[in-house]
Amino acid sequence: MLHPLPGLGVWAVRVLISLPFVTVILLASRDWQLVTDIARKIRRKPVIVLGLLVTAAILSAQLWLFAWAPLNGRGMQVALGYFLLPLVLVVIGRFLYKDRMTWWQWAAAGTALIGVIYEVIRVGGIGWETLLVALGYPVYFVLRRAMGTGHLGGMWWDLALVTVFAGIVTVLTFWDGSMIEANPSLWWSAPGVSLIAAAALSFYLAASRLLSMSLFGLLSYAEPALLVVASLLIGERIASGEWFSYGAIWGAVLILTVGGITEIVQSRRR
Repeated sequence: MLHPLPGLGVWAVRVLISLPFVTVILLASRDWQLVTDIARKIRRKPVIVLGLLVTAAILSAQLWLFAWAPLNGRGMQVALGYFLLPLVLVVIGRFLYKDRMTWWQWAAAGTALIGVIYEVIRVGGIGWETLLVALGYPVYFVLRRAMGTGHLGGMWWDLALVTVFAGIVTVLTFWDGSMIEANPSLWWSAPGVSLIAAAALSFYLAASRLLSMSLFGLLSYAEPALLVVASLLIGERIASGEWFSYGAIWGAVLILTVGGITEIVQSRRR
């Protein structure tokens, strides 16, 4: 639908649509003070701006990658990163925040590690797309928690800080008219897709607050699973040498899922 708009162009339009959308959500839910609270923090301690610039850059990189990868045959690598992400978060929670890990969480982390080691040995490394997702988001979450911006107001600032750059990219992308000439529907399809993405992001944040953490974590595996399906539908394939690595990661996901469901059922019986 968005051809020939490049990944950076998709990112730019998405930012320009998402910021006013998130603003409306904050105003409608009477949570605008989350934005002003951060503004007061900045006035008291201006160095926080540096942290916000880092989180804004990380979020922008993730949004760009999610648009760029399927357009360039790298959707599978991004999906693998999203499968690894919860496992990385489990390990970070254990060692950074001293969270308690169950035996099945350790088993899942170990199984995933086997897959990663195999992939590193097989190709001499692991895709940068996978690493950007699996390691970038944990840094993002840790920084947001440390700065006290782990809410929708913090995301508003992440978007606001890159809006000017997104505007420049959008102008440069559409300036000569070649994009619209190649695909006239971009006038409505690019903002339309961006609006859907903004709505999905808002639902995602609402779910993180309304659902139990266990159920929310289990449901988060729907995204990479659907991304694998989408990647296969647009022509990507899992190479024969990659099956062991993917199998190990999916095995770790299965362990986490079964363990999480078991924990939920047991907690409800108590």
